[in-house]
Amino acid sequence: MSHLAALGLGYTANTLARKLRKSGWHVTGSSRTETGADAIREQGYGALVLNDDTTVEMLAGTLETVTHILVSASPGAPGDPIIERIKQICARLPQLEWIGYLSTIGVYGGHEGGWIDEETLPQPTSERGKRRVVAENAWFEFSSVYSTKVQVFRLPGIYGPGRSVFDRLRAGTSRRIIKPGQVFNRMHVDDIAGALECAINPPSSKSTLFNLTDGTPAAPQDAITYAADLMGIEPPPEVAFDDAEMTEMARSFYGDNKRVSNARMKIELGYEPHYPTYKEGLAAIWQAESAERK
Repeated sequence: MSHLAALGLGYTANTLARKLRKSGWHVTGSSRTETGADAIREQGYGALVLNDDTTVEMLAGTLETVTHILVSASPGAPGDPIIERIKQICARLPQLEWIGYLSTIGVYGGHEGGWIDEETLPQPTSERGKRRVVAENAWFEFSSVYSTKVQVFRLPGIYGPGRSVFDRLRAGTSRRIIKPGQVFNRMHVDDIAGALECAINPPSSKSTLFNLTDGTPAAPQDAITYAADLMGIEPPPEVAFDDAEMTEMARSFYGDNKRVSNARMKIELGYEPHYPTYKEGLAAIWQAESAERK
């Protein structure tokens, strides 16, 4: 039986896990706390507490039948928190076929709104992006040393049920910040999970790096206006970027302006997004929410 270990069972990994479980996969998710592990078990998955107290024996015992590992934990200053643990037990995972690492298109930095693809060299402008590049390179090195297929997936802004502009509009926290020429890539979480499923079932082609995006970058305020129209409400007022009160992290996102191609994903993984723009994705979320309210 195929066995996925989602090390960091967050929003995206859980969406993939639900898809794979429907196909008969066994899924194990990790959490840093026992409380988090209990929540994972309540979803019907196996659970692993993965923190500084987790011994090699505990880790190897839980993952001894694993065939695929998805890593979504964020790297810290010391580096990726997972890779050294997997090195310790790799020889004891005889069925391991594939490791996927979820990274970010933030590693590319800014390109003045120009189009880029996987051949574009990373030029991260933030400390977060620099740490991601280090982590990506560490996983690629792991692949060459341990002869295990590793693929890196660079993700954009992620949205989906329970995590979309609708939620922010209802909470009154959404703002239409206007920075002329600014665009963002994004992708519906179901499309990310669908592309990942194509990558691992069976393990995909020659490439080890993929941008998983909808391929249609758009101005952030346009998505807010569209969502407000679906809701039948007035969108929040426009605020000039220079006048907007923002955290340093939020402001840093606007420092990188680029259009990210998803051509490799479509050609090599054979995956066509169900939601090729934010309009299809938001309309589907709104339709589902409306049906639940009836």
